[in-house]
Amino acid sequence: MSVLIEIGFYHLTRSDVRHALPQLLARTLATGKRALVLCPDADTVTALDRSLWQADDPWLPHGSAADGDADLQPILLATDERASNTAQFLFLVNGATSARLDAFERVFDMFDGNDAAAVNSARQRWTAGKAAGHTLTYWQQTARGWEKK
Repeated sequence: MSVLIEIGFYHLTRSDVRHALPQLLARTLATGKRALVLCPDADTVTALDRSLWQADDPWLPHGSAADGDADLQPILLATDERASNTAQFLFLVNGATSARLDAFERVFDMFDGNDAAAVNSARQRWTAGKAAGHTLTYWQQTARGWEKK
């Protein structure tokens, strides 16, 4: 039996994931939840790690699987969906996918709206999520922030 979860699709139109992710991660930590940020490759992990260390408002405690002690990281950046920091929230960035969506309370699927292939791929994930019976929401980045559509 499949567990039904909430999957939010976050359509990036005004910035890239490095600039949009910190706000969502800050909200995650404010609710007392942990996050796994699943990246498609090590280069993305490195770029996000650097970006999060440079973010100072707010400072976001995080680490990557390469740092070790994954279980101690409130925010874990990884390329392996089995990496565990007992996260309740899963962030899928730059086309990363997971077969373990049901291991999380909530999934954030962030995709680049300026990349036609990324938009098409997100549409396919939306269709699959809908067919599986998950609760889907669509958020678009606007000048005022995230707007639910």
